[in-house]
Amino acid sequence: MSSHDFPLGVNQLGLAQLNERSREIFRLIVESYLATGEPVGSRNLSRILPMTLSPASVRNVMSDLEQLGLVYAPHTSAGRLPTEMGLRFFVDALMQIGDLTENDRRAIEAQVAASGQSKSVEAVLTEASGLLSGLSRAAGVVLTAKANPRLKHIEFVRLEPERALVILVAEDGQVENRVLNIPVGLPTSALTEAANFLNARIRGHTIDEVKSEIQRTLTQGQAELDTLTQRIVAEGLASWSGGESDERKLIVRGQAHLLDDLKAVADLERVRLLFDDLETRREVIDLLGRAEQAEGVRVFIGSENKLFSLSGSSTIVAPYHDASGHIVGVLGVIGPTRLNYARIVPMVDYTAKVVSKLLAG
Repeated sequence: MSSHDFPLGVNQLGLAQLNERSREIFRLIVESYLATGEPVGSRNLSRILPMTLSPASVRNVMSDLEQLGLVYAPHTSAGRLPTEMGLRFFVDALMQIGDLTENDRRAIEAQVAASGQSKSVEAVLTEASGLLSGLSRAAGVVLTAKANPRLKHIEFVRLEPERALVILVAEDGQVENRVLNIPVGLPTSALTEAANFLNARIRGHTIDEVKSEIQRTLTQGQAELDTLTQRIVAEGLASWSGGESDERKLIVRGQAHLLDDLKAVADLERVRLLFDDLETRREVIDLLGRAEQAEGVRVFIGSENKLFSLSGSSTIVAPYHDASGHIVGVLGVIGPTRLNYARIVPMVDYTAKVVSKLLAG
């Protein structure tokens, strides 16, 4: 079952506050909203209820649900829609989590495994994002780990008299290129010497892990390097352990799905707001980062996250792990509040498990 950040009063009251018919009417209101996005009235509810109730009796129950803050009427004489608090209560207390079909499981496993053949972690995560988007008909999102991989090899290639390309090859196959300023008149042999010095020490380690040791060696003059080569190593360490390596990558696929099934200009405006939010990269990363604080699927509904409060969107995400079992990122979907939670929650959970298994080797 999903978890969330904000305890709500109605959740604390629990199901005891709602009798059988109240629960059934509330469940039908929510399920109708998730299926159509439209309010449902008492007359229609009385026809589909498994118990015999008149439209007047249904209206009385709907009024009670409204006083509890679970539903609201979008305009006079209309049916009812669930509030955000009502959706939260439904997700936490009433929703029956579905199970993935065998076809869904096979599709997830096959697509993630196929991307894994490229040996690129980014390819796996990009595929996972697109896969979730396709299966959920929402936007798939992945927040990758901080770029601090265990390195296999470093190489320097001169580009210009004062600039060199640094090629960092990670053990998982990732390749990262960075440009480094180098002293004027530096001989090519100094680049080779710097690469040999670093390669003898970094294999199987992250830059952060070996940075202090290498800096201590340079400071104490224990490195058998000439002055210019020492400068390359020192400047490289300072650059690699700075802002770039701390940046996190946000992968979003399937934004076009958010344009599906629009019925009003107001919906178009909400989607525009959501697109604007998705472009605000730092805030999205901060939001998804909250899901790394605990295991399991997290569900953020509407204003429970300030980022998507204006567009009325929901986020369903789960963490994925590396070979050591550490959480290194999150993946999931972003879409309208009327997402099919019962289907998407297990889908996100299973995809996170498949990605974790693949990354673990």
